Amino acid sequence: MNSFLFAVNAVAPIILMVALGYWLKKMGMIRGDLAKSLNKLVFRVFLPATLFLNVYKMDGFEQVEVGYILYALGMTLILFLVGIPVAMMTTKDSARRGPMVQVSYRSNFALVGLPLAQSLFGDEGGMVAALLSAAVIPLFNVLAVISLTVFKREEGKPGIKKILMGILKNPLIAGIVAGLVALGVRGIFAQRGIAFRLTDIQPVYRVLEYLSGLSTPLALLVLGAQFEFSAIKGLRREIITGVLYRTVLAPVLGVGVAYLFFGDRFGGAHFAAFVALFATPVAVSSLPMAQEMGNDAELAGQYVVWTTLVSALSIFLASLWLKQVGIF
Repeated sequence: MNSFLFAVNAVAPIILMVALGYWLKKMGMIRGDLAKSLNKLVFRVFLPATLFLNVYKMDGFEQVEVGYILYALGMTLILFLVGIPVAMMTTKDSARRGPMVQVSYRSNFALVGLPLAQSLFGDEGGMVAALLSAAVIPLFNVLAVISLTVFKREEGKPGIKKILMGILKNPLIAGIVAGLVALGVRGIFAQRGIAFRLTDIQPVYRVLEYLSGLSTPLALLVLGAQFEFSAIKGLRREIITGVLYRTVLAPVLGVGVAYLFFGDRFGGAHFAAFVALFATPVAVSSLPMAQEMGNDAELAGQYVVWTTLVSALSIFLASLWLKQVGIF
């Protein structure tokens, strides 16, 4: 019951913020053009700042256990690759396939997953998940650029060069790369006994924190402002398939395979990170990214809402099962 209550408490703020955005739309305070402009700001300014700080705040990469990170990256790639034919068989609309592929592998690891891992296995679970995020979140964004570029609504098929340029020009990738560079510079300074850190430039660091703090709440408000219940009927097949993939198939494969084949190698902290990675809802950032890259933003928004609602149950069941088999 404690696991279920935590899962509900973890996702309830997301739903409430979306509901507030929907109410603000009904009150005429956030109209269509404003919502799109705010989405653009989230994608190009606020989310890159968040990713930069997430990477920069890492303690470093010393003494990192490679095995569980490689497993998480490999399983993420498998979910991505399986998601492609599933999306192609589910819908003929090319603009809907990108969001469908995103929902197959891209979880809300940063917002819901990290605190969830800490709740499931204490500080050790939180630390293992934080180290994992440095590898998984960049992969999430690279795969998102690929899927949203390949399946975007336009004439002709994009070539390898265009996909690579899309990755290089993506603001989220830029935020991660900038964070890695800053982290590397910090490490060099530490080796040479230089105490300087980015936090020493207080005005700059504070602005980055302000921008980062706006990313998630604003993205959720905009999601609510763009959400339409009337769209469910026309997207029913895509919604059901995507939600089942995210909340059933992903946790069964991600957590189940780890237990069956690596149960003697991975400990409770690792499995807490796997639940956080594979059983949480699709990332909120999948909506602004889909909209900015010419995909079906309406479907992407539906995925955020419905996977968030259903994930409370999938998180609870995964946690309960791991307790029953003695992992937690």
